Amino acid sequence: MYILFTILIVIAAILLILLVLVQNSKGGGLAAGFASGNQVMGAPRTADFLEKASWTLAGIIVFLSILAVGVSQGQKVVSDDDSAIVEQVQEANEAIQPAAADFNEEAGE
Repeated sequence: MYILFTILIVIAAILLILLVLVQNSKGGGLAAGFASGNQVMGAPRTADFLEKASWTLAGIIVFLSILAVGVSQGQKVVSDDDSAIVEQVQEANEAIQPAAADFNEEAGE
C-alpha cells in the first residue's frame, strides 16, 4: 500500500510541475493561446482553472503523504538481517539463563 501511495505522489508531483511550467507569472503561458474574445474559455478562465488545478494537486500530494506515513508506521518490516540479530540475541539469552540460575542459587534466593 505504501508503494501505491508513493507512485500516486510521484504522478501528482509530475502533473503539478507541468501545470506550473504551463503558467506564466505575467498572465501569458497557456492563457495567451486563448486571447481572442470569442473563445469559450477566455484567458481569465484558463488562468483560474490552472490555479485551481495547481492547488488541488498540492492538496492531493499533502493528503497522500500523510496517508503514506500512516501506512508505513503501521507496517513492521523485518528483514533477513534483523531476524539474524534476533536469533543471536535469543541464543545469547539461552546461554545466560543457566549462569543466572547458578548465581541466584549461590546468592541464596
